[in-house]
Amino acid sequence: MHTYKKFLLAAAATLVMSANAMAAEKLRMGIEAAYPPFNNKDASGQVVGFDKDIGDALCAKMKVECSVVTSDWDGIIPALNAKKFDFLVSSLSITDERKQAVDFTDPYYSNKLQFIAPKNVDFKTDKASLKGKVIGTQRATLAGTWLEDNFGSDVDIKLYDTQENAYLDLVAGRIDGILADKYVQYEWLKSKDGMNFEFKGEPVVDSDKIGIAVRKGDPLREKLNKALAEIKADGTYKKINDKYFPFSIE
Repeated sequence: MHTYKKFLLAAAATLVMSANAMAAEKLRMGIEAAYPPFNNKDASGQVVGFDKDIGDALCAKMKVECSVVTSDWDGIIPALNAKKFDFLVSSLSITDERKQAVDFTDPYYSNKLQFIAPKNVDFKTDKASLKGKVIGTQRATLAGTWLEDNFGSDVDIKLYDTQENAYLDLVAGRIDGILADKYVQYEWLKSKDGMNFEFKGEPVVDSDKIGIAVRKGDPLREKLNKALAEIKADGTYKKINDKYFPFSIE
């Protein structure tokens, strides 16, 4: 009986270890799902986009099963730190302020910030020309911070919870222009709603590095970096890039 009890204990311990190992093989990626073409939902409600494809490719390289957890943009970093998900792959700009709250991987793409406005409007992007204009941007983004730091006292800045709501107001004529990530706006300008609008001026920020965020001190960061290097080396990254853009965003 004593030997049998020891066997049962050993078997139970093995089951616990196996369960823990299985649990460790599952990760949750956090995504806003309102920022096409990088992340949004398709007609069936599934999360799709460049960020999702990159996240899936990284999970495949790490040999882990991943699921998606969506989060509103305003609370997406607090949600990561509250362990609602394990890593955040949602077009997050790497900034010194955010580095206080999370750790970032190596950049997985580079963006630029640029204005858009109606095609038939003379829209110069210097401070004097924009004085008194209403410019839309998404709240808690690099674009919003840049506008407040550089044009805050001269421009009427209107902040939005999502990029899509900013577009709605631009089409309706409630704002004069938008400052946002160039590659997000590039996609929208090709749409039916965006066909009467265009980029204005040169990018105001020419190298916005985008990273994947993890909680402070999480060793998952190094695993993600290794997987990122691997998908760039084996052509997986280029295949995903080419699915969305006719040019490299790396």
